[in-house]
Order: sequence, then structure tokens, then C-alpha cells
Amino acid sequence: MSERERYPAGVPCWVDTAQRDPDAALQFYGDLFEWDFSGRGPMAGDPPGGYYVARLRGRDVAGISSMPPVGAPPAPVWTTYVAVESVDRTADAVRTAGGTVVVPPFDALPAGRMTVLSDPTGAVFCAWEARDRQGAQLVNEPRAWAMSSLVTSDPQACEVFYGAVFGWQPDTFGAKGGGLTLWRLPGFVGGEPRQPVPRDVVALMIAARDGASSHWNVDFWIDDADAAAAKAVTMGGKVIVSPHDVPMFRNAVLQDPQGAIFSVSQLIMGRQQ
Repeated sequence: MSERERYPAGVPCWVDTAQRDPDAALQFYGDLFEWDFSGRGPMAGDPPGGYYVARLRGRDVAGISSMPPVGAPPAPVWTTYVAVESVDRTADAVRTAGGTVVVPPFDALPAGRMTVLSDPTGAVFCAWEARDRQGAQLVNEPRAWAMSSLVTSDPQACEVFYGAVFGWQPDTFGAKGGGLTLWRLPGFVGGEPRQPVPRDVVALMIAARDGASSHWNVDFWIDDADAAAAKAVTMGGKVIVSPHDVPMFRNAVLQDPQGAIFSVSQLIMGRQQ
């Protein structure tokens, strides 16, 4: 497990999903991940349906809200937030690097200040300038957020963009433009000493296939990927990619009943075959 109190600038720090029916989403994710919900999260005001913080062992792990009145995606999605020193300067940097400011910076007091952005390929993410709320307090353990990954139609353009905006450095495996890229932030030390990836890795990048649109995916660790996939279906969700083994993990891609897609990963490193 990994408990965190603060996030350096350039490190993904939070994930949430905006839903048309947040009460139904609370039921789905509460049952799937055994999350407890209470309180408010890093959003301003009091939107219809509210903003709910998911907790494990009393520590914040993710958020669920109603669709915002401005800047809402056409369908529910999971969104990744990146910690920054100034969302205003980050918005300027995104424009300079060829991205788009979807929603200009605004206060979400007392939690912090945020902005909604997209990279040059259209993948949407948020920048978060923390005040009272730093981000996820528990990561990298079953039923908590583990990693976000960028699925993109143009890996080379994204290497330039995210390097310019956040200082991320790509470490690519496999064929150029078609392999897996680890985004590394020099000087950052996260995770746990024996985790399966270097501790300065902050995100992943994967080349989009079959014409898929660029997007950020959110992955949660789970004890049993097969059981999670089966349970999601019984609660009205869908299995987009069936459980399968990849290096060190058993992974599945799921969709909640309202359409938000996410993945779950079961650590199998060292498991007897």
C-alpha cells in the first residue's frame, strides 16, 4: 500500500467521475470496490446531486459527482487530475504547447483551484492547485487507484506536449509509436520500494488502436480481476475487455452502467502458473 499526504507539481494526484445519476454510481462503485462515501471533494459550490468522496480505511481514494453545468463530457468518464503549483500558469503553458483550455481556471474553495484541459490529440485531463485537499490519500493497494494511462493517436506529439507542460520524460518499450511508454518525472519518488515499476513513473502512454479516440484511462488495483468483472456485470455494468494476463498483472477493462470506462488490475507478479 502507499499512503500520501502531498503531491509534487507534475504528479497525478486525484481521479473522479461525473455521472448523470450520482446516487446510482455510488451504489455501483460502493458495491464493486467496497468504498465508503461521505463529505465533499475538490469541486466548488454545491452542484445538483453533490460531490462525494470515496474512502478506504478512512482515507480518500476517488470522487463521484453529478455532471457539471459547464464543460461536461458528452458521456460519463473518469478524469485524472495533475498537481501543479499554479493552474493559471499551467493553462498558459497548455495553450503554448498546442493544447486547449476546456474550462478556464476557477476556485474550488476551500479545497483548491482547478482547470479542465486537453492535449493536442483531444485527451482531457485536469490540473489541480491544492489548498485544503491535496489529492488521493491512499493509492497502489486493492480497491484504490493505481495508475492513469494516456491512450493517444499521436504518441510523438504527446511526448513533446507533456514534456513541455509537466516535465515528463518518456521511457518507451517496443516499436517506436506502438509500444508502451512510461512517463517519468525526474526527482519524484512515489509508490513502494518493491513495486513493479520505477518509483519516478507518474503515468503510462499507449498508442491508440483501431481508430480509438485519445483519452486518459484510470486503473484501480483489485484482489481478483475475474471476480470484479463478473460482479460488475451483475450490477448492470459491462466487460469491454475480458480479464487477461499482461506482464505482472491480470487486467480487465470495464464500463459502469452509465457508460464510464475504467480498468482493474490484479498483481500476479510471482504467482505460480
